[in-house]
Amino acid sequence: MQPLDLHRSRSAAARGMPMKTDVIIIGAGASGLMCAIGAGRRGRSVLVVDHAADAGRKILVSGGGRCNFSNREVGSGNYLSNNPHFAKSALSRFTPEDFLSMLRSRKIGYREEEGGRYFCSGGSREIVGMLREECAAAGVVFRMNCRVLSVDRGTGFRLETDKGAFDSQSLVIATGGLSYPQLGASNFGYAIAKRFGIKVTPLRPALTPLRFGPEDAAPFASLAGVSLDASVSYEKAAFKDKVLFTHTGLSGPAILQISSYWDRKGSIAVDLLPGVDISGILMENRRSKALLTTLLERFLPGRFVKAWCGLHIPVQPLNRYTEKEFAALAGKLHSWRIRPADTGGFDKAEVTLGGVDTEELSSRSMESGRIPGLYFLGEVMDVTGQLGGYNLHWAWASGHAAGECA
Repeated sequence: MQPLDLHRSRSAAARGMPMKTDVIIIGAGASGLMCAIGAGRRGRSVLVVDHAADAGRKILVSGGGRCNFSNREVGSGNYLSNNPHFAKSALSRFTPEDFLSMLRSRKIGYREEEGGRYFCSGGSREIVGMLREECAAAGVVFRMNCRVLSVDRGTGFRLETDKGAFDSQSLVIATGGLSYPQLGASNFGYAIAKRFGIKVTPLRPALTPLRFGPEDAAPFASLAGVSLDASVSYEKAAFKDKVLFTHTGLSGPAILQISSYWDRKGSIAVDLLPGVDISGILMENRRSKALLTTLLERFLPGRFVKAWCGLHIPVQPLNRYTEKEFAALAGKLHSWRIRPADTGGFDKAEVTLGGVDTEELSSRSMESGRIPGLYFLGEVMDVTGQLGGYNLHWAWASGHAAGECA
């Protein structure tokens, strides 16, 4: 099938005639671009529509502009969903090695960092450039700065936009979630799902900082910029990584991870000394005249030690504490309980938890079981990855799956 002729399409739109194409993809982000590449390679005529001026805007900010595009180890256990098995099919058919092969074919450098995280050596613009070039090779047409006004379904799908009408056999919703509102995020994808009677699970911010409650804000808000290594847990989930104090609460990788699991009902536990036998160390120093803070500053930042001890235990020489006090202190150091007041919200979130119910979709193709020809990809679905390249990899994998079928 020949690629769409842009000049002819504009003329048709000007005459009020809808432009016809096999596949329309709403959203020029990671999943939408990957789907466009796959469908275009199959000979399908593909139109990508987006309200933004440029494609891949969220990719550009990924990993602070370095683009943490995947992870060496990717499995369904790295994702949250009401259906924990849904992601298995797509992940098995598009692996990290498949994306690395794309990079190598275009001689784009990458490196593996701590935790198996893959980053692009030349930055995120190289990834976006590669995807745009692959789209061009597959004959994909873009309509940017294009606002969708309505979506209707007859024998196929019709989009009314501020740049004319478009008809297609297949419609792919790859509009992302509510995170990064500064980049134009909206509830568009969820509204489309509801428009067609497709269920959407509750939405909340994920991979987001946590805000202190009043009892913790006063003693710790002044520590903004202080970081430490800790293990943070909530119920059965636990992550060991950096914790960063901010003016309003806690951030850093360990906190971002646990925020996806915290349900706003209880307190999180912070092990300030993971792997350290602080109980034994305290007992070894029980006859010392050194202050408790002097000992703890061997393991933790001094400013934090002073603030934490001021809240939890009177500071005095080590030889004045009883064994019972040492035991209680060790327990608090290994399980500092914090009850956040709230998350940082969608303004600070990296992803959206929840979305289009996966029970409504095919795990092989991402197609709606209720509305044939309608597909949902990436963050708009109820599949949310952990920190470390998993969300972008889900975008690639779900986009690839739909691109084979749409």
